[in-house]
Amino acid sequence: MAAPSSWRGRVRRRISGLGRRWRSSLAVRVATMIVMAGALALAIVGAFVSTSIRDGVFEDRLDQVLSDALWRANHAQASVDNASIQSTAQLQRVIYDVIYEQRLSSSGTVGVMLLPQAGQNPTAGYYVTDRALVDLVSSELREKIDASDAQLWQSVRVPTPAGSAPGVVVGQKLNLPLAGPYEFYAVYSLAVEQQSVNLVMNILYVGAFSLILVLAVLTWGVTFQILKPVRQAALSAERIAAGVLDERMDVKGSDELATLGASFNMMATSLQEQIVALEELSRVQRRFVSDVSHELRTPLTTIRMAAEVLHDARANFDPVTSRSAELLYAQLDRFESMLADLLEISRFDAGAAVLDVEDTDLRQVITNVTEMASPLAATRGVQLRLALPERPVAADIDPRRIERIIRNLVINAVEHSENADVDITLAADETTAAIRVLDRGIGMDSETAAHVFDRFWRADTSRARVIGGSGLGLAISLEDARLHGGDLAAWGELGVGAAFLLTLPRRVGTPMGPSPLALNPAVEVAS
Repeated sequence: MAAPSSWRGRVRRRISGLGRRWRSSLAVRVATMIVMAGALALAIVGAFVSTSIRDGVFEDRLDQVLSDALWRANHAQASVDNASIQSTAQLQRVIYDVIYEQRLSSSGTVGVMLLPQAGQNPTAGYYVTDRALVDLVSSELREKIDASDAQLWQSVRVPTPAGSAPGVVVGQKLNLPLAGPYEFYAVYSLAVEQQSVNLVMNILYVGAFSLILVLAVLTWGVTFQILKPVRQAALSAERIAAGVLDERMDVKGSDELATLGASFNMMATSLQEQIVALEELSRVQRRFVSDVSHELRTPLTTIRMAAEVLHDARANFDPVTSRSAELLYAQLDRFESMLADLLEISRFDAGAAVLDVEDTDLRQVITNVTEMASPLAATRGVQLRLALPERPVAADIDPRRIERIIRNLVINAVEHSENADVDITLAADETTAAIRVLDRGIGMDSETAAHVFDRFWRADTSRARVIGGSGLGLAISLEDARLHGGDLAAWGELGVGAAFLLTLPRRVGTPMGPSPLALNPAVEVAS
């Protein structure tokens, strides 16, 4: 199983390398675009030339075929007319001789046929040099032959030992004594002409490829030479970025590239002067930040200690002072929680968040959360109702992160449930597990559901957070779900309620299937 993965890895690295080369090299892009433009022009010209060649060869051959078929039809008609035919047997003998004679001739003919008109009594019989060719005569062509005395033709594919080849069927009506009108068909193969066209096309392809190759080499060489000053400017810029502020370009001549070099040197001089000034300013700013941080650290610690003392002694204060102490202590906790959430969301932004995966029963995680949230729900008059499977639902998860997701969803549901019950449902199949938290409170509209996972977003800015929170809980929950390879979705309807559906793969590396639960409970009930 390692070989396919290794092969795919090499392909991905090769594609990634080509992408980096394309993005980092102007010469590659210019040469590629010129070659593509040249190839497009050659393709257009080649298509026109090849079409003209094919049409010319086909028209020339078609003229020959029509002339030959006309001669054959006239010869057959004359042979029949000039013969002294007194009976059907004599007619059949004459026709047989004519068809046999035409079968031996060349001109690219692969077969001739003499067929009675549709619905006519075959008095003179059927004459076909090759029965495999009968199916080449379409019913449309036969209908047109029956309705006209003119010579008609149709392009077909003639069967060959190697498959098939392009060909033409030419038909014309004949009048036979004692038999009436018959249909004469001659089948011609265009295999030789197709081979000639293929040879010419192959020559055109080789010539076009050679021209494109020469164009690519010349374009690459010219572009590489022209961009040499640009590369020098890039190297000089890198040296300046590395701290070599006195780096300058060599300016030669007076063309546009020389103007570029002179302008670059002027810019480098100006940057050098500004960088020196900014370095001095930066040293002052760093010292200022260090001093402010040092001075703020002690007051914040003192405020925390004082708040804890006031909170512990709030029973000895009057009601207003006691409430103020509680608010101060709670807001400090909220401030610390917000700092923790900001730190966590910054880890996601930096791509530094990692999973600590364990094989865990999701039922136990949900139970732990509900036990923790039950006192809060009781104070709000909310009952947490669980719908869990009887058997364990094991999954490879980070218990801390999944518990945080469910806790955020449950607390959010309790806050917005308007004293209605909150349903927590768990369902799973072989590959996927789903947890839905449903409240029947104020609900939310589609716009709110679309933005509910945005950071610091609230549908109603006039509605204060009763339970608290930093405004980052749902955003962190969504990132936690995606970190597991899962998803978190929201649904709501004003005055009806809201639902959040967490969907997770049960095993690491196993693709997540459809959710065992519906996001909209009404859809699930209907189904």
